[in-house]
Amino acid sequence: MANMETSARSVDPLVVGKVIGDVLDMFVPVVDFTVEYASKQISNNGVEIKPAEAAQKPRVHIKGSLHSNNLYTLVMADPDAPSPSEPTFREWLHWIVTDIPEGGDASQGREMVEYMGPKPPAGIHRYVFTLFRQKEAEQVPHKPPQGRSNFKTRQFASDNGLDLPVAALYFNSQKEHAAHH
Repeated sequence: MANMETSARSVDPLVVGKVIGDVLDMFVPVVDFTVEYASKQISNNGVEIKPAEAAQKPRVHIKGSLHSNNLYTLVMADPDAPSPSEPTFREWLHWIVTDIPEGGDASQGREMVEYMGPKPPAGIHRYVFTLFRQKEAEQVPHKPPQGRSNFKTRQFASDNGLDLPVAALYFNSQKEHAAHH
């Protein structure tokens, strides 16, 4: 059972219940990356970020050696669209960036699908950032998916020869209600 413990420790249990299954298959994170909006860094999963705080694309930094030749593809999707109780558009695609260098950030990659900030109409939505290691440069073709609704991160990875994810992070966001005074 020691083996089970080691792998369970490396996968945040929050991710297992919240993201594994809906969006991703079970994987072991092997790469560290950070997602930072102007005012907030997603250092632990499930942090709450208001849609207004995430309107501009985040800075996504992949930790590692600048001398590495590793390149990554980043996918951001919402498995709870339009609402967590009826996710008929699961997953809603928010962003795809390919060819991101290790030790660098997403701004150095190739934006395949333009960033779209969260606009959750109802309920608390999860916004999932999934990182895949590419086998070679421009492995993922320039042809973006047809639309944003009913995107499948797993299928996209499989269609583009990407293996299991090497890392994932997510944040929660919900519609901001006008303040009543």
